[in-house]
Amino acid sequence: METTSAVISAAGLSKKFNDQYIVQGVDLHIDRGQIFGFIGPSGSGKTSTVRLLTGYYSPTDGEARIFNRRATELTEKERSRIGYMPQLFALYQDLSIWENLNFAASLYGMGLFRAKKMKRLLDFVELNEHRRKLTSRISGGMQRRLSLAAALVHNPDVIFLDEPTGGIDPVLRRKFWDYFEKLRADGKTLFVTTQYVSEAAYCDAVAVMAEGKLLYVDTPDGLRKRAYGGDVIDVVVANNTMTTAFLQDLSQLPLVKQRPRLINENSIRIVVIEASTAIPQVMEFSKSRNIEVQSIEPWTPPFDDVFVHLVKKEDI
Repeated sequence: METTSAVISAAGLSKKFNDQYIVQGVDLHIDRGQIFGFIGPSGSGKTSTVRLLTGYYSPTDGEARIFNRRATELTEKERSRIGYMPQLFALYQDLSIWENLNFAASLYGMGLFRAKKMKRLLDFVELNEHRRKLTSRISGGMQRRLSLAAALVHNPDVIFLDEPTGGIDPVLRRKFWDYFEKLRADGKTLFVTTQYVSEAAYCDAVAVMAEGKLLYVDTPDGLRKRAYGGDVIDVVVANNTMTTAFLQDLSQLPLVKQRPRLINENSIRIVVIEASTAIPQVMEFSKSRNIEVQSIEPWTPPFDDVFVHLVKKEDI
């Protein structure tokens, strides 16, 4: 019986090979019905963490739990509630796409009338017209799509997806994320690793990983604020009205977290405590200094920049 709200959790989770930690001190708490993003560069420990969370690896220290049971002690029934798409293709090269998916379905005990579900999945990953092809003769991107279908075929409650959009074109990548959001709406819990840092925006919560250590866990907006020290707004003023004195005085306002950064001769970027309250105050302050504001609006930094800022903060 599950006695906590966490479907996936970890406490002090660590793994060491040859006296070197590849994952160290990971703490996680992931509730049902979340898309949890796990971002970091190649070699940061994302895949090893997934293997620990699924019970494939036994931890050196700490523990991982799914359905409030140690991941290494899951029953067969509990394992059937988990879907796992590995980073590397793990299906059979000498079987066709359809045969591989049918094999995956049979492993989870799906009944004889599973063909309709399999066809729907192959349509979703845009492989149905290729279903008779041997997997040894399809591209790496098509193999990724087949792996995703195999991870979802038995309708699992918890789904681990290790870089599911790697090698996928942008249009299909967006389609995948639309489907992930539908799964979340159906109460599924998704743990998604990715090197595409921009995909963090699609997640409910995001963990930032570097060199085997978990740096931060927060909402996408929370990570942006951590990276920049607050909200960010852009201000554009009329030509030739920006002055050094105005910038100096603006930087002294309590709502301003950092000295405004000049983007060009008429535009500045300001880190503030809260954009919604700062915008009217900056407008009023500018008016009192006879500065004509042409536009003022929040700026949303791309997650690639957010990630770089967070890693720099940790001096990694």
